[in-house]
Amino acid sequence: MPITNGDAMNEPTSTKALDCSAAMDVLAQYPDRDGIDVQTLLDSKNHGGLTYNDFLVLPGYIGFPASEVSMETPVTKRISLKTPFLSSPMDTVTEHSMAIYMALLGGLGVIHHNCSAEDQAEMVRKVKRYENGFILDPVVISPRTTVGEAKQLKEKWGFGGFPVTENGTLRSKLVGIVTSRDIQFHADLDDPVTSVMSVDLVTARTGITLQDANGILSKSKKGKLPIVDEGGNLVSLLSRSDLMKNLHYPLASKLPHSKQLISAAAIGTRPEDKARLQKLVDAGLDIVILDSSQGNSVFQIEMIKHIKERYPELDVIGGNVVTREQAAALIAAGVDGLRIGMGSGSACITQEVMAVGRPQAASVYNVASFAAKFGVPCIADGGIQNVGHIVKGLALGATTVMMGGLLAGTTESPGQYFVSREGQLVKAYRGMGSIDAMEDKKAGAGSKNSKASNAGTARYFSEGDRLLVAQGVSGSVLDRGSVTKFIPYLMAGVQHSLQDIGVKSLHELRQNVVHGKVRFELRTVSAQAEGNVHGLHSFDKKLYS
Repeated sequence: MPITNGDAMNEPTSTKALDCSAAMDVLAQYPDRDGIDVQTLLDSKNHGGLTYNDFLVLPGYIGFPASEVSMETPVTKRISLKTPFLSSPMDTVTEHSMAIYMALLGGLGVIHHNCSAEDQAEMVRKVKRYENGFILDPVVISPRTTVGEAKQLKEKWGFGGFPVTENGTLRSKLVGIVTSRDIQFHADLDDPVTSVMSVDLVTARTGITLQDANGILSKSKKGKLPIVDEGGNLVSLLSRSDLMKNLHYPLASKLPHSKQLISAAAIGTRPEDKARLQKLVDAGLDIVILDSSQGNSVFQIEMIKHIKERYPELDVIGGNVVTREQAAALIAAGVDGLRIGMGSGSACITQEVMAVGRPQAASVYNVASFAAKFGVPCIADGGIQNVGHIVKGLALGATTVMMGGLLAGTTESPGQYFVSREGQLVKAYRGMGSIDAMEDKKAGAGSKNSKASNAGTARYFSEGDRLLVAQGVSGSVLDRGSVTKFIPYLMAGVQHSLQDIGVKSLHELRQNVVHGKVRFELRTVSAQAEGNVHGLHSFDKKLYS
């Protein structure tokens, strides 16, 4: 049944309605599908560069529950995550607490470098020690260690269970274990730990599998399971808390051979950053991000080559970039991933002040589509305000998204809450290009000590300037609660969005976009207003419970 040239509403010229069973046959005769493909959408010759708010993804067919949508995605050429969420290396966003919980929840937290190299390395160690399979380098104490010293170790490491061996070292004869309960209320800090330690131990012999060892630990009433050799010498350790974490956080980002959480951190591109990187590698770093607002520089290219030559097992992510030309230079230098975005962050004013940058949707599509030819994953960094923006960034080719302001108000971000003049609970948040960050002032929630790296000035190549030119602002963000609730909300939102689009994985989303199966629609200003809350006297925008 051919399509006739009826009126603009696509109604047939005949007054008799068509047979409904023929709807799919009639649809097949239309010359074009609804919407436009991604190439047409992002054609800057027609309508300039686009932001995430300038378009929508058209819906597809739902044939599966949202829970079946796979969120697994690469962050570098060699490392994949269970969820596509990264926290930004900003000093009001990511220190060890954020990095730990982002990894536990299947994402990745990138530790900022606006602090001393020693402090940053210490944060990396805390991430690596937080969750293990067999702990191959446990903190071991000797019988001569005092209760006071054991308490100091607990404050330093964040846990209080220490095996006691004859020599105070690994591969020495195990004589007991000190737990937090043993020392918590012991008054005499000068007493040796032998006066309070537990000697009724459950142990396992070296060579046992992790599954069998976890079985022994789960049946015992002990917090630790020491692994000993035939001579009773301590070889490694298993922790009940790690067993519980495995149960509570099944998506945790871990390296398969070590069972430790994946750790990522940022550095600059100055000569002294090479010494900083060595400390981070010694602490167990897995991924390094070169932190620069404009990544296409001789300094970054030289640093990439240095890293790939000196640390071949370390994955390096370059950036930031917004054009194919920028990306090509870093890909040629050997990066394992790219970070996309310039001036799109909520606390960034680079585009306004410098007149340099690019709208984020245009940046992500152009760089990610080019990088995909070389198998280089891309991070969409900046401009993320909600779940919809995350989905759009992923649809345009990014494999992961990086968030700053969206996570700055969570419990796990650095700094303390305070009450704003409007009576709302907020946390300080600042762009790394703000004057505060470039001068390395604390601004309520910044670097923790005076040995800071001046990362803010280095990121914007300003460390030698007599006059600092701000490319960011300082402000505050509303309390968002814990990331342990907020990240699952984002994950569920993305899964439901992909269900609406009709794809079951992030990989399928990207492939269907490339092949024109996923369609888009431009949004006018009035369309954007229509798609948001309107016409109400008042409302409460509660996103999740």
